[in-house]
Amino acid sequence: MSGEVKTGLTLKGSSLNKVQIQRSFFFRQLAEEYCLEEAVLFPNNRNKKLLWLFFMFSSMPDINLFAKTDFRGKGETFGIKREDRRLHMYVIGKTGMGKTTLLLNMILNDIYGNEGVCFIDPHGDAVEALLDYIPSWRVNDVIYFNPADTDYPIALNVLETVEPERRYFAVSGLISVFRKLYAEYWQHRQEHILRNVILALLDGEKTLLDYNKSKTLLDIYRMLSDWRYRNKIVGEIEDPIVKSFWKNEFPKYLYQFKGEALSPIQNKLGAFLSVPLVRNIVGQTESRVDFRELMDKQKILLVNLAKGRIGEDNSSFLGSLITTKLQLAAMSRIDIEEEQRKDFYLFVDEFQNFVSIETFDGILSEARKYRLCLALAHQYIGQLDERLSKAIFGNVGTIISLPVGAENGESLEKQFYPEFNRQDLVNHGKHHLYLMLAINGRMSKPFSAVTLPPFYNFKPQGNREKIIALSRSRYTCKREEVEGKIERWGE
Repeated sequence: MSGEVKTGLTLKGSSLNKVQIQRSFFFRQLAEEYCLEEAVLFPNNRNKKLLWLFFMFSSMPDINLFAKTDFRGKGETFGIKREDRRLHMYVIGKTGMGKTTLLLNMILNDIYGNEGVCFIDPHGDAVEALLDYIPSWRVNDVIYFNPADTDYPIALNVLETVEPERRYFAVSGLISVFRKLYAEYWQHRQEHILRNVILALLDGEKTLLDYNKSKTLLDIYRMLSDWRYRNKIVGEIEDPIVKSFWKNEFPKYLYQFKGEALSPIQNKLGAFLSVPLVRNIVGQTESRVDFRELMDKQKILLVNLAKGRIGEDNSSFLGSLITTKLQLAAMSRIDIEEEQRKDFYLFVDEFQNFVSIETFDGILSEARKYRLCLALAHQYIGQLDERLSKAIFGNVGTIISLPVGAENGESLEKQFYPEFNRQDLVNHGKHHLYLMLAINGRMSKPFSAVTLPPFYNFKPQGNREKIIALSRSRYTCKREEVEGKIERWGE
């Protein structure tokens, strides 16, 4: 290792083994008589097949440990540095092969390291398991978003308190949600109308009803179906282009293209709003969850979107709204210097359900600037359209492949060849992975590893019920109260 400084880990007076040392240092529980000196970060180039990266623990909060690889016959734990996580991570693997284990270990490392984290889980099992492992000192930081808890709906209003300079970003994000969900039937005319509906609602804030403190998705539906309400909003619009649309252009749509342009929007939005579970979430005007505060104060958002409980479409819809809110919150950090923006880690399983290519390129390129660090996971490449696949492989800094199906081997081989071929990618065992790791801003050559055991360094803490109770009291309203307000709004 010529040209490199070899440093090491020295722990004087210690009878602890390596695992105990790692755990004690990670949680800053070393006894006073112990002396810790520096850390190790060095490659070993002797093995041409395997690039070895051994991270030891001098700035542990800045390294997230997630796997082991074989170094000279010894299994050594390694991870990824803070600055390299800003280049984002992509994880692919079949169900039951270790993908969730990897994500959960990384999430818990962040939680115990006092980082800001969001985990969006479309299956529910992983996020529910996570509740048992939240340490007591972080219970107050947790927001548990569980739409299936219908007696206590949490508010999610994407139109709330959108600053004028951010309105077009909010509109684009919301339109991308509908475009993705209804891609097969989506038309430019529908998009044009929906854009002007949202802009009108955001611009016409002088017409707030008694219940409304800001507009919601319910107002979009009402804007298209209630002419009295529509006229009231249009009368308060100040933007000349938006006002011109409603005065001069919309009447033509109303009489010439109602069935072609208006009805599809009403039908699609109405399909969600007719479900009480969704309506009680998106129909509340005032969110108790401040997504900007979530990032700046490094809180924990756990999102349980179990498709088996709330339905696949509802899961995708709510997950898309949450990712939109997170993106907008991240972009609002433009008002503080970049070095003051605290890293926030967003883990999304089955991410293809919640992002569209129109917004994804922007998320990948812009998020790192605003310190929104993504870890995106799913099962097979066929879930991605060609543009989304290119965006992933062309932009992320770390690529991790657990065992995949034969249909994915050929596509992934292009990324891992010549170190590994398609047979390697398909036939390796459970919890075994191949990866290209971002190191100091550059992607490494491919090498192999194995995930750490589930909850390898953590024990159940018994705080599940406390977390659920706190989230209910702080971030939700009772169903009867929400439904009463919505009923009065519709009168």
